[in-house]
Amino acid sequence: MRNIFSETLYKLAVKNKKIHIIVADISPAGSMEKFRKKYPERFINVGVAEQVMIGVSAGLAMRGMKSFVYTIANFALYRPFEMIRNDLCYQSLPVTIVGMGAGTIYSSLGYTHLTQEDISIAKSIPNMSILAPSDPLELIESIKYCCTQSKSPIYLRIGKTGEKIFSSQSIEKWKFGKIRKICQGNKICILTYGPIINLAFDVKENLNKKNIQTSLYSVHTLKPIDKFRLKKIFLKYKIIVIIEDHSTIGGLSEMVKSQAFDNNYRGSIIFKSLKDKFYHSYGDQKNLLNLHGINPFSIAKEVIKIYKKF
Repeated sequence: MRNIFSETLYKLAVKNKKIHIIVADISPAGSMEKFRKKYPERFINVGVAEQVMIGVSAGLAMRGMKSFVYTIANFALYRPFEMIRNDLCYQSLPVTIVGMGAGTIYSSLGYTHLTQEDISIAKSIPNMSILAPSDPLELIESIKYCCTQSKSPIYLRIGKTGEKIFSSQSIEKWKFGKIRKICQGNKICILTYGPIINLAFDVKENLNKKNIQTSLYSVHTLKPIDKFRLKKIFLKYKIIVIIEDHSTIGGLSEMVKSQAFDNNYRGSIIFKSLKDKFYHSYGDQKNLLNLHGINPFSIAKEVIKIYKKF
């Protein structure tokens, strides 16, 4: 996703002189390096000074520029939180904070590089919207929105490298603020977002082998959450499965359960989120997700058990 981000932003920047990139200690490569060489006055590397990164982006936004701040997610959001809250959100400035490698993607570097609470944190700030595209195609649409339509701060939560495309055959087009149906099933639906959609498709395939056809939705916009579409989902499906690479506190699971209560939902909700727990593990992402109970085979098994009751 980071390569798609750089390539897409570079193409848009060629046509839009207002686009600026401010990075913190990131070595530019690929299209990011092309951007730096072609538009050096619009590419700023502040080094290990994330608070300065936010301050510079705020100043540029106040001058009418479209600023993108970009670094690894924990450094993009956690270190400069006060500046994000005061400089960007309090003034509702159209700056996009790009958190790369979000969730458990950087599991091999240990907890300092994980962001299992970032959505909860970003969601709590007034004026902040949150986008978490599920694949490279949704990322392209998200960047276009940030460049052309956004009028307030956005936290753009993206993956790292090697993400596959899942939305090319989607039933619906991408639209900001709207839950998007990727494929159609019945009685059961999976709600997910971000690169963990690949695991959600593994669950879907395991269920298909048991002749259980499952709908799958991309909840790419987490704030504002699409309450209208959720209401329709509550009316349509007996079982809702939520899979996310984020803490159970403040994430999609909590949002959906809250809306389910408000809508008097009588079906079953299975939520697979990161536990409210620190695991002192330095393995790969799959290993860490397993520790949190997020495994496609065990999830499918749990769904089948509940499905047989209906």
